[in-house]
Amino acid sequence: MEVLYFAWVRERIGLPRERVETRAATVSDLVAELTAREERYAAAFADLSALRVALDQELAEFDAPLDGVREVAFFPPMTGG
Repeated sequence: MEVLYFAWVRERIGLPRERVETRAATVSDLVAELTAREERYAAAFADLSALRVALDQELAEFDAPLDGVREVAFFPPMTGG
């Protein structure tokens, strides 16, 4: 699946996107896999309350299933203005 990173998440990980082979059942499982990779992922995902996730461009929760999902995007909350 394609994983996209935006704003400070991208800055901490050092990549705008990557293709990830995963057996994760949920977004939380995917985060756990990524966090275990390297310190830069652990830093990016240290506070999940400061992150939002979208699955195939639809906002989702971290307990959402990944079955059939092609794209996961992580980003900080957006504000109006």
